Parts: sequence; structure tokens; C-alpha cells
Amino acid sequence: MARRLSALLTLVIVALVTSPLIVSARASRPVTAAVTTSASNARTSASQSVIVPTTAVAPATRDAGVLASNLQQLAVASGGTVGVSVVELGGSDQLSWSFGSDAVFTAASTYKLVALMMEAQSIAAGTTDPNGIVCFAPSDYEAGWFDDYEPGACFTRNELASRAAKQSDNTAGHMLVRDVGGADALNAWAAAAGAASSAFFVGNTTSPADLAVLWVAEASGELGGAAAQAWLYPLLTDTTTEAGVPAGTGAAATVVHKTGTIDAVENDAALVTAGPDGPYVLVVMTDGLGGDAGWQLIAAISAAVWQVESSRSQ
Repeated sequence: MARRLSALLTLVIVALVTSPLIVSARASRPVTAAVTTSASNARTSASQSVIVPTTAVAPATRDAGVLASNLQQLAVASGGTVGVSVVELGGSDQLSWSFGSDAVFTAASTYKLVALMMEAQSIAAGTTDPNGIVCFAPSDYEAGWFDDYEPGACFTRNELASRAAKQSDNTAGHMLVRDVGGADALNAWAAAAGAASSAFFVGNTTSPADLAVLWVAEASGELGGAAAQAWLYPLLTDTTTEAGVPAGTGAAATVVHKTGTIDAVENDAALVTAGPDGPYVLVVMTDGLGGDAGWQLIAAISAAVWQVESSRSQ
């Protein structure tokens, strides 16, 4: 399997070297306009391969060639499978670009981002009380950060949201999913928001493109506006896992993000709200690395993107 993965990555890098990183002007749905297209236009499992770009459109005013080369080197050196989606939301000449963004990865704890966004939208609409009580049920339990769950234990939504966001506690995540209506409601909401190819919580798979779509919708005010953002964003900053996207940004950056990790999977879905030339979305999903190697790769990709974003403001 390792030899097969290495061979597949080599093919990806060869294809990428001979074809510039896909870049396109932002449209009404920036992420869908920027995703790469495979020869068969089919979705590919992350455990099998990374989707290889076969088309490229580059604007005359921006050149992502250096970034493409850097990311190619990072990907091949890692020995893992990588998917990346970037959407610029600020500054002039905004672009979206990606590679492997339609590949299907294990979502891990990024499903909690969807539950948190749902709660934020309902709180903003006034239909959900953030101080309302949700009580533990034995079916909610999964080993995680906290161990104070027992029959009859109740928590406010604010408390559960903080646990699910800051510490990525699993039982709190399960309780939030139950609170918003269960897995079917979670996925129906995600699909309506644009993440139609994911199966969160049950099956629990998604793609960089789908997670980026959700962040773009949130940042654009489509999922509850400023009131939702005011509740959600502080929960997803200064978390217990800052080794991914935040580690690659400048000291002045504010990174609102949700990570996910299980086995050899490390993911980070982030909104950088204070980028050098305005906000941008960066989603990096990895498989086959795990632990420090996964986080170091995500941080390195984040640093490469930050460098490009910094050059826009000069």
C-alpha cells in the first residue's frame, strides 16, 4: 500500500509540474468555481489518490506558480495524501484555487463545525437559547477530553459548544448533533448550505471543497450573519490544537478553525479573519501521515499561503 501511495503521489506531482495550479476568479460560489477537474470528473477516495488537475486558467495579474511549486514539493516530501482549498475573501482581484479538493477524506471532528454552525444560525435567529439545557444520554458517550458525563448530567448549549469547539470533546459533539436534530438534519442543513457531497457524523466523510463552501457561506453572512459569527468565532479561536493552520500564519492573524484527527488523518478547516490583505479560507485535509507529521505539513502549507497573501498587500 505504501508503494502504491508513493507511486500515485509521484504521478500527481508530475501532472502538477506540467500543469499550473488551478486559479480562477471568484464567482458567486468561489469554491465550486475553483475546484480541480479529474479526467473522469469523478470523486476519488482519499485512500486511493489525489485528484489531478487537468485544466488551468491563470489571470494575467496574479502568478501562483511559486506557490504551486512549493506545495508540490511539500506534498511529495510528506508521503501522504493531501487536499487543499483556498478562497480569498478580501482585497482586490480575489481568487480561488485548489488541488485534490474534491477528494473524499475522513471528516473526523470537522463534523462538529457543522453542528456549531447550525447552533449559531439558530441562536442568531432567536429560535435557540444558548443558555438552554441539553442533558446527557448514554448513547452520546464517546471517550474524549471530559469525563464528567453521567445519566442526569445536564449542560448549557454554551458549555457544550465550548467543549466541542475548544477541546473537540467527542461526547459534547454527539450531544450537539442530537440537539440540532440528528445526523439527517445535520447533513440536510450542510447540503442546503452547499456541502452536498459530504456525509457528516454517520459515515463521516467530507472534502476540502465542501468544508470551504461552508466557511465561505459563514463568512459571507449567509448562515446567520454577524450575530451567528459573534457567537461562533470566539469558540473556534485559541483552541487546544493550534499546530495546523494557525502555526503557519503571522502573529497578528486571527484564525477561526476546526480541526479533526483520527488514526493517520489530520484535518484543519480554517477562516483566517485577519489576513495580510483581508480574510481567506484555507482547508487542508491529509491522510497517511498522522500526528506531528500531519500537523507540520498543514502548518507548512498554511505558511506558503500566508506568504502569497502577504505579497498581495505589498
